[in-house]
Amino acid sequence: MVGAVAVAALFAAGLTGCDDAKDRPAVSTTVAPPPASSTAGATSAGSVAGMSTEPFGRVGDTAVTRYTLANDKGMRVRILDYGGIVQSLEAPDRAGRAANVVLGFPTLADYVAKNSPAAGGPYFGAIAGRYANRIAKGLFTLDGKTYTVPVNNNGNSLHGGSSGFDQKVWRARQEGGSLRLEYVSAAGEMGYPGALTAVVTYSLDNDNRLTVDYHATTDAPTVVNLTNHSYWNLAGESAGPVYDHKLTLNADRYTPVDGTQIPTGRLEPVADTPMDFTKPAVIGSRIGADNPQLKIGRGYDHNWVINRPDDSALVQAAVLEDPMSGRTLTVSTTQPGIQCYTGNFLTGDLLGTSNHAYRQGAGVALETQHFPDSPNHPDFPSTVLRPGQTYHQVTVYQLGVTK
Repeated sequence: MVGAVAVAALFAAGLTGCDDAKDRPAVSTTVAPPPASSTAGATSAGSVAGMSTEPFGRVGDTAVTRYTLANDKGMRVRILDYGGIVQSLEAPDRAGRAANVVLGFPTLADYVAKNSPAAGGPYFGAIAGRYANRIAKGLFTLDGKTYTVPVNNNGNSLHGGSSGFDQKVWRARQEGGSLRLEYVSAAGEMGYPGALTAVVTYSLDNDNRLTVDYHATTDAPTVVNLTNHSYWNLAGESAGPVYDHKLTLNADRYTPVDGTQIPTGRLEPVADTPMDFTKPAVIGSRIGADNPQLKIGRGYDHNWVINRPDDSALVQAAVLEDPMSGRTLTVSTTQPGIQCYTGNFLTGDLLGTSNHAYRQGAGVALETQHFPDSPNHPDFPSTVLRPGQTYHQVTVYQLGVTK
């Protein structure tokens, strides 16, 4: 996995999100956890100084491992091979004090019992797939054939269905200072056609950039949409609502939704609406506005159309700022859309990593993605992947501070 600077250079040179596959990842369904405890040194200047691992419990007979990536600037990220979950991310504030800025659970048992769709879970930190976000009524047509996938949210399929990528143990491998995770989704799993090999690589550099690189290949035509579902609270994961955070979105349009949160198919301008974050705006300043879209999702839970010069560029999509700590988060991506979800359905019944109850607005998810329900909207950017093609998307999360 290349560092974030190299990633930007590749995309500036014209690397696309779906290209010819020359070196297809090996297909394997075997989970091979690393040794119970180890430390790996970096092999490139852009990577972190080391990575440590530790056992994190078991799912059935399968061991789950927690990986810790750290740099010399005070940033530390803990990732599970269960669901590819970012369990915690510690970053310094303007005074140099580190705090965990993503929501999560303290134990594997919590993730298994509370993070999944069956439990009405929040998908804290997980990789969502095979198709992130929603597919209307769990139905889509590809090459003249209609496929049915499980519905698990208001009569629609959400984040891959009842047993998505967030609940799988991924095959993990350390590559220098990066963590490579691979999962093979069998043909027909959750109703999706084609065997899909998905590879997600996490890398951390000394500019406090966490780069998430997504690859996928298939042996038959299918649809794919992958994202990371971390919830951010730059004041600290136990600090309470993020309504005082400032948000900027590089998006002049968004995709309005119907009463079940499925896009209507229109791309509407954000100007003169509560959806306008083209300039920094406090999240809570308009979240309670008398607006039909905000009432549907009990707040923000919408996809914004990222402004971009071309389809392949790595562009800035969002900036999140916490005025108290001074922490900032800049999100750059090759994806066409970004879902902003303000934790509207958190009710206080979930205890997080610091044993703090997560209530409504405890974090904001910034999910880079293709648009919801794209398989049923031919005018949206395509999510179809065919044999010989490679799905490739990159998202970079950079933590910083304001003075």
